[in-house]
Amino acid sequence: MPTYTCPSCNKTVEVARKEDAPLRPFCCERCKMLDLAKWFNEEYRIEASLNALPNDDSAQ
Repeated sequence: MPTYTCPSCNKTVEVARKEDAPLRPFCCERCKMLDLAKWFNEEYRIEASLNALPNDDSAQ
């Protein structure tokens, strides 16, 4: 049986099939929403320098 660990609460979840875990990697809707709230509150972020982004000035 496939098992996975919820990234929010660290609960181990065991399911018969991967299809039986619609909220994967989360164990429940609450953990999913808590994770989303952390993104909205900028507790999580993906940092990239502006110099690393492609320059699109050549299209003009």
